[in-house]
Amino acid sequence: MARRSLSAALALVAGAAVLAVPTGFGTAGTAQAAGPGDKDVTAVMFEWKFDSIAKACKESLGPAGYGFVQVSPPQEHIQGSQWWTSYQPVSYKIAGRLGNRAAFSAMVAACHGAGVKVIADTVINHMSAGSGTGTGGSPYTKYDYPGVYSVNDLNDCQSQISNYGDRGNVQNCELVGLADLDTGENYVRGRIAAYLNDLLSLGVDGFRIDAAKHMPAADLADIKSRLSNPGVYWKHEAIHGAGEAVSPSEYLGSGDVQEFRYGRSLKQVFNNENLANLKNFGAGWGFMDSARSAVFVDNHDTERGGDTLNYKDGSKYTLAGVFMLAYPYGAPDVHSGYEFSNHDAGPPNGGQVNACYSDGWKCQHAWREISSMVGFRNAARGQALSHWWDNGGDQIAFGRGTKAYVAINHEGSSLTRTFQTGLPAGDYCDVQSGKGVTVNGSGQFTATLGAGTAVALHANARTCGGGTGPGTGTSGASFGVNATTQSGQSIHVTGDQPALGGWNTANAPKLDPAAYPVWNLDVSLPAGTAFAYKYVRKDASGNVTWESGANRTATVPATGKVALTADVWRA
Repeated sequence: MARRSLSAALALVAGAAVLAVPTGFGTAGTAQAAGPGDKDVTAVMFEWKFDSIAKACKESLGPAGYGFVQVSPPQEHIQGSQWWTSYQPVSYKIAGRLGNRAAFSAMVAACHGAGVKVIADTVINHMSAGSGTGTGGSPYTKYDYPGVYSVNDLNDCQSQISNYGDRGNVQNCELVGLADLDTGENYVRGRIAAYLNDLLSLGVDGFRIDAAKHMPAADLADIKSRLSNPGVYWKHEAIHGAGEAVSPSEYLGSGDVQEFRYGRSLKQVFNNENLANLKNFGAGWGFMDSARSAVFVDNHDTERGGDTLNYKDGSKYTLAGVFMLAYPYGAPDVHSGYEFSNHDAGPPNGGQVNACYSDGWKCQHAWREISSMVGFRNAARGQALSHWWDNGGDQIAFGRGTKAYVAINHEGSSLTRTFQTGLPAGDYCDVQSGKGVTVNGSGQFTATLGAGTAVALHANARTCGGGTGPGTGTSGASFGVNATTQSGQSIHVTGDQPALGGWNTANAPKLDPAAYPVWNLDVSLPAGTAFAYKYVRKDASGNVTWESGANRTATVPATGKVALTADVWRA
């Protein structure tokens, strides 16, 4: 029974017991503050440096149509390379490993310039579990944070939570040994409000409240009332646990709530049940009201804890993301993190993202299959579920009124079918593949879906030569090769163009295995370019194996991308 964030497992740092803490949510709900027009999808850039987020806002998040970006906790925290050090504050200075105050302010400005609002992950339930010097130079001990808090602010209960059936124990005692703030104190509430007001002064548009379940709902409502904008959007991390004393729905009075049952149930369905069961997903499954729920396929806690799907699950993970963004329930978070084999491993390069799909950065927000569905969701906003079809198993399709339609094939063989939609007749771009599709006068189109793939059409993508989504934007090539690998191996593409490494395998771009065994990558190339290319396999030591046969060739069309998505590795 999940009683707290799955990351809340004890670890040892510098000989002191410290934790790995609560979950990372982020979404654009509408309960407490107006969202950015018709855009309700949040990219959760887990442990990305602020300057890397600023770049992503301009280059990928804004163009794709994301309404929000969620940033990891910005406050000063304990030292250490592990990701969870960000969740042990020692002061409220903006001085963590992800960037200083100037970098944070510049990031907010850059994202706003790209049309993306900013949500800050805020840790206000607790402080640290040990003693030392923080990332901004502040000395501290577990119950003394000079200039911020003293032991009298942290002595309501100085023992670890032991009984999730006891409200007082859950909300007053220490979450896995972290010094618990007494949020019932007027002084503590004022200090927390001052921190949030400081972030608001820098342009932050909303907050994700970490470990909300461990603070009384009335305390949080009081803190929010003290803000310069008491109607600011926020969402609570309150994990559902059957039979527990504290219920997530208690927090709906001051903001939206993350619906953890959503991601857990998607894993259950994609792994062990039939997608046909998703027809009434959400409220029909007993989840909270759609308008007040933040949803996700995975977050940084659940991907490590195993109670949801994660990037290691291949096409089922990708298709779950497609479903979430297409289906009308909740406000979606798209987790964007990095590869991990060690639960505690911190971000590559300390959070600096030099390029997606390198140094272990997964960049799920930019995967063509995911990114293209953000525009789909924006186009479908306000449209009810319609034209549901399923085969009783793992092939489903549904529309969103007259604005959008998606088909998903989670079975092991291809699906060819004529689909009935509510779309007006005409030409559309399948934003999943970048290929054109024609809907006839009866609202029908015929398509073949390979195993583990989807087709998605919407009113704002009528041709594949324009727009901003992956497969429809700048000219180039969309590579997709079916290639099996062993642990530590990866697939790259090289060729006679600089963007393909100029036949130098050291510079050959890596393809992404999100839809494994198919590896995908979009590469920008000038329109009209004729080029040669081949795939190579690299192992963890950098050894290279070329595929057999002659060089492959292709030509970039006058507009859009050439689709090379049916390639198969030549052994």
